[in-house]
Amino acid sequence: MVVLGIDPGSLNTGYGVIRHDSQGFCVLVCGIIRLHSGKSHPERIGEICRELEQVIVDFQPERVALETAFLSRNVQSALKLGQVRGAVIALAMRRCLPLHEYAPREVKSAITGVGAARKEQVAFMVARMLCLNSEPKPYDVTDALGIALCDLLRGDSRKQFLSVRKGKKGGRSWSQFVSASPSDMVIK
Repeated sequence: MVVLGIDPGSLNTGYGVIRHDSQGFCVLVCGIIRLHSGKSHPERIGEICRELEQVIVDFQPERVALETAFLSRNVQSALKLGQVRGAVIALAMRRCLPLHEYAPREVKSAITGVGAARKEQVAFMVARMLCLNSEPKPYDVTDALGIALCDLLRGDSRKQFLSVRKGKKGGRSWSQFVSASPSDMVIK
């Protein structure tokens, strides 16, 4: 499975492509799209789309993982971030790629075990989980890799859990899911 993780931003958008197979995790590419603040917002969105589309063409991810928007006190920043996210979602849909969205706390919890972890902790754990010699810089890159890892760790088990719940009155609890699927809970 190959996943493209994206940490959207109107000036800095981090991305990371991770492959997961029987050998474990492997980073295929990661980086940041740095945009000039002197460009108009539509120009920046266009550049983000062009660069991410090239990553998709080059590395052929099977799905995209995107960080959800968080509440911001600055309405203009929130609107710009929403526009970037919308452009990324449209790009994924145009390329017929499944898209999963994850809240920052969910990513942090999947990577560190703590939803309120600091960016330094996420960067440290991402580097350890991916067997990297050093932590990728800046945090936009480690965040994107963390989003892709979160999708790889949670994506398949979430789909299986949801399919178990369909048609069952009252659904099942997580403990029932873990009992029924212990092999799905092992990180390889």
